[in-house]
This record gives sequence, structure tokens and C-alpha cells, in this order.
Amino acid sequence: MSESLPVVLVPGLGGSARIWLPVVPALWVHGPVVLANHLRDDNIPAIAARILAEAPPRFALAGHSLGGYIAFEIMRQAPERVARLALVNTQARPDGDEALARRRGMIERIEAGGFDAGVAALYPGFVHPSRHDDAELRQLVTDLAYDVGPQAFVRQLRAIMARVDSRPTLATIKCPTLVLTSDTDNTLPKPLSDEIAAGIPGSRLTVLPDCGHLPMIESPEATAKVLAEWLAN
Repeated sequence: MSESLPVVLVPGLGGSARIWLPVVPALWVHGPVVLANHLRDDNIPAIAARILAEAPPRFALAGHSLGGYIAFEIMRQAPERVARLALVNTQARPDGDEALARRRGMIERIEAGGFDAGVAALYPGFVHPSRHDDAELRQLVTDLAYDVGPQAFVRQLRAIMARVDSRPTLATIKCPTLVLTSDTDNTLPKPLSDEIAAGIPGSRLTVLPDCGHLPMIESPEATAKVLAEWLAN
């Protein structure tokens, strides 16, 4: 077994720490597990700085979706503290005009009291098509969003909209890096992960079959196995 190394897990948009819980048992045998809080700031640099202030001196870092955007910023602010990096169903690109308009619309809907409807509208794009009628999974995704709450959800949307382009700094990432994606991610499709893997020297791309944007809760056993191997090797 490799030496003990803390791992910091960063959730995505509308995801609380609970989204990582199915994979924690496979990870904690490699070292302490820290579930990062990404709810308190409305810009990526501030979120990253706060996570760094609360993190161990040196750690492995895994970020899902929005958590990946935060992970890229952590790598810009303190690359020497990150021993290993995992980028899960994320992208390096900033938002285009269409995505920005969609996020502005969601902010308006939430601020007008439409948080329930906004969360419900996200669900079909978050999961594999075969899980659209999975009432248990839908309830879990709803519960995760309510862990975050409407005010923090809006802060996250504003942070996402203002993020910088991480593609120019991909080549500066030198630690062992896993790029994990799914074959049916309809929110951030696989080619976006292909682009990240091509840009980070020596990175390893893994694709989970029959899975959507939320692999930790859609395919927890397969996700846990891949992440445990990332920590061990």
C-alpha cells in the first residue's frame, strides 16, 4: 500500500459533501478524507483559497464538475501542495454565451422563488437516460441540492460564470493526474474530458460505461475502484 496521503474531495454544482460518501470507504484506507465546503464564496479564487486554508499541508485532490474548476484554481494557487489530482466529469473551458445566458436564467428563476423547479429541471441532464425514472436517485439529487440551498446555489452559479479559461495552464500540471468521465455525460460530454487529458502531460483518462454526470452516486462501485487505484499507484 502507498504511504498515507490525505485526500480532499470537492463536490460540484448543487452537490453537497454527501455526493462523495459512497466512495469514501474505498478511499479512507489510504489516508484521511476531507470533504471540502464550497458554499461560502461567489468566486472560484476565493473558494479555492478557503479550501487551501482548511486543507492538510499536502494532499491528493479530487474535484467533480464545479469541483474540477476549483481544483484547477487550487493548482494555480498552490501546486506544490497537491500530490495527486483527479478531475471528475469536468471541463477546462469557460462558459460560452449560451451557457452564460442559461445560468443567468437559472439565477433569475431561483431568486424569484423557483428553486424547486430549477433543481427538477437539472435532473434529466445530470443522470444516464436509463435513470430518468429512478425515484430514489432523483430524491437523492434533490436532497443534495437542498443541502446546498438556494442562496449558496446562486453563489456557485456566479462563481462558475466568472471562472477563467483553464486550458492555458493544463500543461503546467505535473502531479499524477486522473481524468475520470462517463460515456453518457449529457451535462459535460466526454470530449471535454478528452481535451483535459490531452493537455495534461502523463494524465490517465478513464471512461465509466452506462453512466451520466454523477458517477459517485450513479456508479459508486466503479467510481470507488478507479479512485482507489488513483491513490494507490
